[in-house]
Amino acid sequence: MVRQDPIIPGKTIGILGGGQLGRMFAITARRMGYRVHALDPAPDCPTGQVADVEWSAPYDDVDTALKFARAVDVVTFEFENIPYETLQRVAEVVPVHPAPLVLDTTRHRLREKTFLQTHGFPLAPFRAVQSVDDLRVAVSQLGAPCILKTATFGYDGKGQTRIDDAAQCDEAWRKLGQPMGVLEGLVHFTCELSVIVARARTGEVAVFPVAENAHAQHILDVTVVPARVPVATQRAAVDVAVSVAKALDLVGVLAVELFWLEDDSAAGTLLVNELAPRPHNSGHFSIDACITSQFEQQLRAVCGLPLGDVELLRPVAMANLLGDLWQAGEPRWQAALAIPDVKLHLYGKTQARPGRKMGHLTTMGTTVDEAERKVRAARAALGGNGA
Repeated sequence: MVRQDPIIPGKTIGILGGGQLGRMFAITARRMGYRVHALDPAPDCPTGQVADVEWSAPYDDVDTALKFARAVDVVTFEFENIPYETLQRVAEVVPVHPAPLVLDTTRHRLREKTFLQTHGFPLAPFRAVQSVDDLRVAVSQLGAPCILKTATFGYDGKGQTRIDDAAQCDEAWRKLGQPMGVLEGLVHFTCELSVIVARARTGEVAVFPVAENAHAQHILDVTVVPARVPVATQRAAVDVAVSVAKALDLVGVLAVELFWLEDDSAAGTLLVNELAPRPHNSGHFSIDACITSQFEQQLRAVCGLPLGDVELLRPVAMANLLGDLWQAGEPRWQAALAIPDVKLHLYGKTQARPGRKMGHLTTMGTTVDEAERKVRAARAALGGNGA
């Protein structure tokens, strides 16, 4: 057993994963007086740029992972696709939060959906498929249209194929490129919601206001908070998120994505779409608009400290900045920042590719609609192909 005493400022936090989520976590940790080590296969990664020590090694390099673990006081992660075996070995040396089993459950679509189904959470209909024959049977059971998804390594719409007719099964299975997939019935939802919940080792829970998400090309485009849904829906969404966190015995931060289907009931119908046991793109608003950000909550939770206040200061909107913005040259930063309450966050990525998340803008307003108008105007002012 490794120790579970509170890890106080001055100690060292280890982050597995070097992307923008780790970068924002590391900035928060350093502000609160912690040292930070980051491990990622790529040198000069966004997290490594702000960490005290950067370790460059593949995630399956267990020897390096163990050396990394011996140099820190607790380990967390910002990236799902870390081998379970690596996390298990690290957890023998130092506390890992969330636990390796949590990550192993949520990083695999079928395990995640089976877990949710077993615990009685509402889901869209789904089937596991391991061959094209399985796929044909599943399509006949769920009906078309439906969505075939990879079991692993799927995010931002990657690894997904829509099937409108059973005749497309052969091509869809070929495109899957994996020995297992998950077929989901197509859900005609009113909007997507997400809830970020933090849970401490003591069982203490803090839940951020419910977010409303809009996507473009399967990538999160704009998030507004609070969500423009009935209060009953917001309460129901929070209840689901907290219950999932408890069922996972989570220590850390969890994002719960939900489909909201408007109907005659007060709250409508909520279906769980996906889980992410880490800070989430739709929670970036909390950096500027909440007393405590999702990244500070992650830090507090994994260090065994009391959770912070998640009060929303004002209605807020967040807009992603994708690499498309750079295709016509450097974005016009002065034009966007001429709007006084625009907050710019860039992630330190050196190569701007279409569809790649390079940063985000946040704007607050007296209403959600005002905040959304301002953040969209600010992004449009940047110019480029993605505005």
